[in-house]
Amino acid sequence: MEDKITKTLNAVDKIKPVNVSPFFKDRTMQKLFAEKELVKENTIWSWFTPKLQLATLVLVITVNVWAFSKITSDSLYQNNVNELAETLGLNSNTQNSFFNQ
Repeated sequence: MEDKITKTLNAVDKIKPVNVSPFFKDRTMQKLFAEKELVKENTIWSWFTPKLQLATLVLVITVNVWAFSKITSDSLYQNNVNELAETLGLNSNTQNSFFNQ
């Protein structure tokens, strides 16, 4: 057993140092972070699939059509518009105001 341990320790002494470019670490780090940035760009909108886009579009159109039909069919809407026109003096049957004399 001691012989195996001695051989293992002697093998470590035979390992020669590796010559590496001084910019190896910088280039490697740039490549690693560049790949992570690309992955982040793709994952931001990856959940918004075409099926979800279509469902959202249908929902928005449906809500808009319902709201428009609800607004135009209500007599309350017409009353509110007439009241606003009277308040702003936009009606054709308005009386002369104090400032028009």
